[in-house]
Amino acid sequence: MSETTERQGQCLCGAIRITAKEAGSSVGACHCKMCRRWGGGPFMEIDCGTAISFDNEENVSVFDSSAWAERGFCRKCGTHLFYRIKESGQHMVPVGLFDDEENLVFKTQVFIDEKPPYYGFENETQEMTGAEIFAMFGAPE
Repeated sequence: MSETTERQGQCLCGAIRITAKEAGSSVGACHCKMCRRWGGGPFMEIDCGTAISFDNEENVSVFDSSAWAERGFCRKCGTHLFYRIKESGQHMVPVGLFDDEENLVFKTQVFIDEKPPYYGFENETQEMTGAEIFAMFGAPE
């Protein structure tokens, strides 16, 4: 991560407050089929690293979505809370959960090879295929 800042946010019902001590300022979009099925569209996120906490953690449910990652959500309202890499504990958090959306820049799109043709972003971003992402994180395809 480059520039980081502390960001706070919450789920839709407010049962879970999030504090990300080292949240990035770069917004990324994942177009993989799993993310689109999870949220109905691309997963728009901020890399928040590992210095993250959730108030009322008893309301966080975790779904083991693959061999290398898991997804968290609020058990009360269903809000998506994070995509977490199991090995490193790195959290990608939906950008819309944070209270402060200033100084954010849309920089990266991943699994661009899985993006369906019915939408597109006009921002100029770095684009990576699924194979490039798996190689970067050392995850099996």
